[in-house]
Amino acid sequence: MLSLHGLCCTSWLVIAAAVVSAQKTFNQRPGLKTECLGNVMRLTADKLLASGSQLEIEAVNGSKVVPLTPALAAKCGYSVESDPWGNAKFSASLLSCFIQNQGDHVFDIRLRLRLFGNKVSEEDVTEVTHSCEFKQWASREILCERNFMEISVNRLPPEISLLEQMQDTNGDSLTQVPTSIHNIWKMVFYTPKEKPMMLRDVEKAGYGVKTTPTRLVVRSPYNMADTYTQNVDGVQMEVLSVTTYFKRGWSVTLIDTTAACPTGGLLFTDNIITWYMPRYIPTVMDQEHRILELYMGINGKRLDPAHMNAMGYTLSLTDSHIIISLPVGGPDGYYKSHALSYEYHTTYSIEPMLELLWKEGMSDVTRYKVHYPITTPPKPQPPQITDNTVAELGFFNMLLGTFLHDVELINITSSTGVMTLAEANVRGFNVQQHGFSNGSKAFTIQVPFSDPVVLKATIDQETTTYTLPLIFGLVILPEYTPFSHPALLEITVQDVTPPTVRGNCDDENFYVTVTYGNQGKNFNVMVGGKDLFTDLYAEYSVHENATHLSMTVPFLANEVTFELAHQSSIRARLHALLWDPVNNWHLKNFSLACSFPLTMTECFSNGTMTALAVKVESASRMNPSQLTLNDPSCKPTFSNGRFAYFYFDASSCGTTRTFYDDVMMYQNEISVGGRNSIALKDAVQPDYHMVVSCYYMLNDTQMVTFFTNPRRHEPFAESGVGKLHVRMRLAKDSSYNTFYMEDDYPVVKYLTAPLYFEVDLIQSTDPRLELVLENCWATVDGDSTMSWDLIVNGCENPDDSHRTTFQPVAFGELIQYPLHTKRFEVKMFTFVKDDMVLRDQIFVNCEAVICDIKQPDAICRGQCLSQNVGTNTKVRRGTAKQLHRRHISSGKIVLSSFRSELK
Repeated sequence: MLSLHGLCCTSWLVIAAAVVSAQKTFNQRPGLKTECLGNVMRLTADKLLASGSQLEIEAVNGSKVVPLTPALAAKCGYSVESDPWGNAKFSASLLSCFIQNQGDHVFDIRLRLRLFGNKVSEEDVTEVTHSCEFKQWASREILCERNFMEISVNRLPPEISLLEQMQDTNGDSLTQVPTSIHNIWKMVFYTPKEKPMMLRDVEKAGYGVKTTPTRLVVRSPYNMADTYTQNVDGVQMEVLSVTTYFKRGWSVTLIDTTAACPTGGLLFTDNIITWYMPRYIPTVMDQEHRILELYMGINGKRLDPAHMNAMGYTLSLTDSHIIISLPVGGPDGYYKSHALSYEYHTTYSIEPMLELLWKEGMSDVTRYKVHYPITTPPKPQPPQITDNTVAELGFFNMLLGTFLHDVELINITSSTGVMTLAEANVRGFNVQQHGFSNGSKAFTIQVPFSDPVVLKATIDQETTTYTLPLIFGLVILPEYTPFSHPALLEITVQDVTPPTVRGNCDDENFYVTVTYGNQGKNFNVMVGGKDLFTDLYAEYSVHENATHLSMTVPFLANEVTFELAHQSSIRARLHALLWDPVNNWHLKNFSLACSFPLTMTECFSNGTMTALAVKVESASRMNPSQLTLNDPSCKPTFSNGRFAYFYFDASSCGTTRTFYDDVMMYQNEISVGGRNSIALKDAVQPDYHMVVSCYYMLNDTQMVTFFTNPRRHEPFAESGVGKLHVRMRLAKDSSYNTFYMEDDYPVVKYLTAPLYFEVDLIQSTDPRLELVLENCWATVDGDSTMSWDLIVNGCENPDDSHRTTFQPVAFGELIQYPLHTKRFEVKMFTFVKDDMVLRDQIFVNCEAVICDIKQPDAICRGQCLSQNVGTNTKVRRGTAKQLHRRHISSGKIVLSSFRSELK
């Protein structure tokens, strides 16, 4: 039995020996590239050739075409890989199956590439023929590929005889045993326990066994049942150890083959990949071995020191390890996207190569080549949302990314549903993809604030918060692995134009207009504390459209507040509130106060009075129905919740009367329950008093009104003025039953004919008044200074030869109040000078005084006061405060004929 083992070296030597290879390629097309890399041939299919298609590779073996399934590829020495760009890399050992081997020097490979997919209308077949020349075979070649381990040895090295001469019982020697695959007896696998199998069982189990003109080749996929793992200086190694028995007749040849390939030894940081390989592998090295050459490479190609330094690669040696360091992200590798638990991750992949030659003993050389694809652990890379929103532009502006080139944005989910990118752009979004020089990409998304997917909330009366919740649906190509990423953008903008209210008044109504602002009608309107619902629309003549609302509110409406009552007017206030019921915000408070004409108190010439008591703001708790005059039995003629209306005679309901110069005042008071009643006044009912006055003057009328004194917080009355009518009439005879009417003037009378005059106070029902004639005189016209006294200081003129005579007045059908009437008789006369008649007409004039019979003073003590004080006593007019004079005049009286008795 012959076993091939190396000898341990004692020194470190790197020899940069060139490997000479020759290659010929036939039937190639653009996008295909073939290379001979030592004992490996590599084919690269560009993404432009295979993008969007499915690539199948077949091996051509003579007239047979064999599809290279993953299991067959690992068994026969083939490997295939594609990167995210769609580039495919195909590798084949020169000692693989289906290769035409010419003396272990020239190797012809024929492959057939089949493309299927959307971009290929029908099957696209390309045949590739490639030749590699390789003569530098070491005594032992160990190849560690991504999907298999391969070991090949010289079958009959010249230095060591692999023949064992076996003697039979007769002493005859056996013939030499040829080491071809056809005479393999059995193979023993060490796991590390021995496990013998026949050749057919070995091949059936998935192992590859082959002999070439000079070499034995044994190949095993990784993780087979008959391989085992070994930890060598902290590095996990997978070991294939097998002894092949060749037998012919009684002759047996044994060849040991052992391969150990790394399955561990990697250390990752965010920036560096470190690959540790044991410097000494006991299963394949003798302890006494000598390293001849050491190379590092990428993708099967050796790198020179300058290239390594430029790329940041390092190759170093310690007592126990060979160490290769690789920067993460270098251009010789690539990044790949992944979705783990629907979250975005990335990995970085690179395929470094370690090639090592060592010598054991005097001539045995081992070539150890490892193609070690490395992928970093998945690293979470949560997509970042960069908010580039500028409020003034009116839209959200975000950047989603960055992603690797193999990520595509497929759809966007919003509060209104799912939409494709095309649909989003149609509705007003602006979604764009942006590529960067390093191969990464990002997406920009712009969404107007006005889009329905944007949630709007007014946080106060001036600002709006816009919130945009989105979920981005993405996929990773070419696997179409889905994942998603949420985004929530929010911005507060001071962009609210609040509603405005304006108003004006006329003599009857408030006119109010509400303009909505830019938020529309998102509020309720309250008028006087009452919501403006539909039942008030007709009452207030409400009109509204998309921009504003207008209404007309009568000043007597229940929702109007009365502030003050003035003479002949009332000041009323309308309060409107714009209220947001969702946030309970008062958007706008509006008050409009105006004065409206309103008759509050009237004084009539017949001695009756009216008064209107108003419930004003300062007496808000007052109940108008409980108001009375001084006499508690005098209650309102009409009352409601806001008004009390009184109609009463000036001589009733406790009305008082006071005389001033030329003025007589009637006065009463409105209060709760009357002046002297306390029973109705309690803690709840406010103290309410209002004085109502009427002043009576001749030929002049003023109105009495009352209002609340803001300083006293109680109603009070302003003085009003009314008319006291006094008239003078000329009776036709002494019965005083008929009188000359206005149309009868001028009245014609004979000289010395009696004239019967009556002066009375009309339309007054006050029995406490008395009418007194203070002075009467005759004139030739209405304003002449020529006059003759008839009555002086209430008595007949003593200088008149025909004295004026007072006539008694008694109660009767026509006389209700005798003290209100005075009658006197005078003889008709005319004015003469030097016995010449100056004018044939006269006018009779009187001054009437209205007196209080309970407070007589001067003239008011009785008619003809001079009779009590003597004829020579003179009483000056106007000396008594109680004198209230009225001047009256008769119509024109014309003299019919002259008599000799003249004045």
